[in-house]
Amino acid sequence: MTTDLRRDPATTLPTVDGATLAGRIFVPGHGPRLVVVRGAELVDITDLGPTMAHLTELPDAAARIAAEAARSTRTVHDLATVLASTAARADSARGTDPAPELAEPVLLAPTDLHALKAAGVTFARSMLERVIEEQVGGDAAMAVQVRDQIQDQLGESVRDVRPGSPEALAVLEVLRGNGLWSQYLEVGLGRYPEIFTKAQVLSAVGHGADVGVSAISSWNNPEPELVLIVDSTGVPRGVTLGNDVNLRDVEGASALLLPLAKDNNASASLGPFIRFFDNSFELDEVSSLSITMRIDGTDGFHLEATAPQSEASRSAQDLVTHAIGRRHQYPDGLALYCGTPFAPTQDRDAPGSGFTHHVGDVVQIAAPELGTLVNHVVTSEEAPRWEYGIRDLLRDLA
Repeated sequence: MTTDLRRDPATTLPTVDGATLAGRIFVPGHGPRLVVVRGAELVDITDLGPTMAHLTELPDAAARIAAEAARSTRTVHDLATVLASTAARADSARGTDPAPELAEPVLLAPTDLHALKAAGVTFARSMLERVIEEQVGGDAAMAVQVRDQIQDQLGESVRDVRPGSPEALAVLEVLRGNGLWSQYLEVGLGRYPEIFTKAQVLSAVGHGADVGVSAISSWNNPEPELVLIVDSTGVPRGVTLGNDVNLRDVEGASALLLPLAKDNNASASLGPFIRFFDNSFELDEVSSLSITMRIDGTDGFHLEATAPQSEASRSAQDLVTHAIGRRHQYPDGLALYCGTPFAPTQDRDAPGSGFTHHVGDVVQIAAPELGTLVNHVVTSEEAPRWEYGIRDLLRDLA
């Protein structure tokens, strides 16, 4: 019998000791609550909040969280029980409308009022895949031939150049002169990164929930990413894992369709918890992390890959600097997806067809320092409606 990794605390949590982990659960009759991981328990620390956006504004958040976890006698939830109820909720709500009432606490995405932003084209390998999507107009059947051509023409010339540098701008000029300019090369090599709105405030799903791929798409993929949690002053306060689900055929047809390719029901997942930066884990260490992606399908399909964050062409701090500052503010902070090194090309359904999701796929996104984010894939049209908004949060806080 296959283990349901959505329910496994050992897999969900980091494999390193000393991590300061905070998240959110929904408790029926009380609404969202802030929790900190204490061994096999989730300890209610909502008094430090009452929202995660409040928590990430605290100048000494990690120390305050750790101190509260050590002494709190408030409500304590068993982590294994919450994970089990989260998975059971996802299974029972799938395809139902409206979703059944909650009976037990469930895990939520760890952010609440943070804006959900994303950076695109921050890894050379995924940048080339975006160029391929553009060249084939979103037609997966043409991708193999164009992929070989693009690799031959661009290949190593763009892998080690720092975006915005004189060398990168010179490469762009050569590409323009040879008729190879692309909007993706412009943001991958140029002065300014692509920063876009991934989804709406409070719309992200968490570990154990279903993630949505719209039924309008026939070529799509997960985008496993590190996600920085940034406060209103632009200071990164922690990091979590995310899946920036993408519809490759839609984005490839036209860059103007990026909102349709990116922002759909249940198309953004985050979790399982935010690891706060502290004396044992600082922002500089983000570049040394490696993310593993694993996809298992009900058809027997299996794909696994690992990529180091060090391959990113822009640093985490550089992305934050472009996302928030005097030009653009976020009073409640932001969660910033940092871009993916993964663009699966392994054939699945037929030779030359490449990869696309099937309903029932299990996607695992993991890093030893952060734990594992697990979601089952359904269509966005089948996933539970997003119905809990800011008015509901205000009501429950009151």
